[in-house]
Amino acid sequence: GKSKGVCGSRLWRCMFLFLAMERKALGLYTVNAIYGDTITMPCPLEVPDGLMFGKWKYEMPNGSPVFIAFRSSTKKNVQYDDVPDYKDRLSLSENYTLSIKNARISDEKRFVCMLVTEDDVSEEPTIVKVFKQPSQPEILHQAKLLETEKLQMVRACVSRDSYPEGNVTWYRNGRALQPVDGVVVINLQKMVDRTTGLFTMTSSLQYMPTKEDVNAKFSCIVTYYGPSGQKTIQSEPVVFDVHYPTEKVTIQVLPQSSTIKEGDNITLKCSGNGNPPPQEFLFYIPGETEGIKSSDTYIMTDVRRNATGEYKCSLTDKSMMDSTTLTVHYLDLQLTPSGEVTKQIGEALPVSCTISSSRNATVFWIKDNTRMQTSPSFSSLQYQDAGNYVCETTLQEVEGLRKRQTLKLIVEGKPQIKMTKKTNTNKMSKTIICHVEGFPKPAVQWTVTGSGSILNKTEETKYVNGKFSSKIVIAPEENVTLTCIAENELERTVTSMNVSAISIPEYDEPEDRDDNSEKVNDQAKLIVGIVVGLLLVALIAGVVYWLYVKKSKTASKHVDKDLGNIEENKKLEENNHKSET
Repeated sequence: GKSKGVCGSRLWRCMFLFLAMERKALGLYTVNAIYGDTITMPCPLEVPDGLMFGKWKYEMPNGSPVFIAFRSSTKKNVQYDDVPDYKDRLSLSENYTLSIKNARISDEKRFVCMLVTEDDVSEEPTIVKVFKQPSQPEILHQAKLLETEKLQMVRACVSRDSYPEGNVTWYRNGRALQPVDGVVVINLQKMVDRTTGLFTMTSSLQYMPTKEDVNAKFSCIVTYYGPSGQKTIQSEPVVFDVHYPTEKVTIQVLPQSSTIKEGDNITLKCSGNGNPPPQEFLFYIPGETEGIKSSDTYIMTDVRRNATGEYKCSLTDKSMMDSTTLTVHYLDLQLTPSGEVTKQIGEALPVSCTISSSRNATVFWIKDNTRMQTSPSFSSLQYQDAGNYVCETTLQEVEGLRKRQTLKLIVEGKPQIKMTKKTNTNKMSKTIICHVEGFPKPAVQWTVTGSGSILNKTEETKYVNGKFSSKIVIAPEENVTLTCIAENELERTVTSMNVSAISIPEYDEPEDRDDNSEKVNDQAKLIVGIVVGLLLVALIAGVVYWLYVKKSKTASKHVDKDLGNIEENKKLEENNHKSET
């Protein structure tokens, strides 16, 4: 309750006062007070019996006393001496505690409490210490720019209204700067306000910056003493604007892609490592002897392959040059022939797809949206060779570099007709089929010569690879002739077939089969023919050999018979000769 009455609402400040009161300096009680607050000094003496009055005084520097307050123990009245420094600032309580409002630096004195009885006068001194926390330090008079390798006045750190005086330390990126001759020079000045007695500390910094000081944070810290001991206050950090010359230039290609292709837009960017960086450069283009003056960028649009080469940039005084090599990738494709090509069936068509590129390219063919396994080759065009061909090529390492050309191949042919017939299983009608080839697709007409009923309309199969067929079913009452007429833009072809009356049996001609079946059948027929031929040759050889053997035996018998007749004739001649004799 007493603390609250003395200190009011400033409890935290009161704590410092009461704590400090218990301390002794050189055997004396000490009260620590905060500037502007109320100083509270309890009388260190015990109130004796028979107390008449109590007084407070302070001592001048020369030791002479100055009385400031009096209180009678009997009359309970308080009197304050006419001391200008303490007018309206003093308060003396019943227990002889002296309070001084609005503590000043000048209140830092030796105060004495006196208690007087009839027999004795007791005195006990109290030392008052006043503290004032300085303002947060500020960095003022900051240099607009600094140049490297030069010792320059950078700025000043100012902290005001401190008591007792404090000390100022400079920091760079959190580390204290120590004085170094010619590099770091620190000068601290302390000034006191004669009216208030408060100190203002100003610390100036001379500094030789380097490139490493770009974006470095500098600050200053004030160290001061308060009722509870040593404390610090730090300024807001500031950053140097350090200027230094360019020592190196660098050229780069934007966008930073590993591959550039024809048609791209690119930017050459040149930069220097000075601060501030240079704003103009000379760009050297392949084939140009003089540099082109530009800002830090040089733009090239729709680049071609001839832009490949070495590019350089330098400062405008042609010093500090850098270079880079630029490769513009390209891909050319030439399809021969291309576009729409019309050829006749059976003709040859050489096709070539020629590639020219900056790197190895991948080539593939597509026919009617289906990838081909091999490149097309036409030594004898067939209808199935017709279609849409695409030759496409890409550079796999270069994104987006792809070329393609198309060939629309049309294979034309005059109509070709082959007719077949067969007797239907009901033996009441016959089916006549007209097999047609040609492109453009021929139109087919039928004519019938003779008496016969056509049992249904003509039917056509699907037109595939230049081939289709048309058929009719007829019940001929007598021998008739059917004519198939196929006509397209190239020619009109007519073929006829004799068909016997339904009552007359006849050989049915087989229907056409596909080319593969014909090839297989042809091969089978060839093999059978060879085997049959070999068997016939072997049979003939056996017969010839048998005839030869038989003839040889017959000839021997005739020879023997002839020889016998000769002998008999000789004997008859001899007998006749003897008879004549």
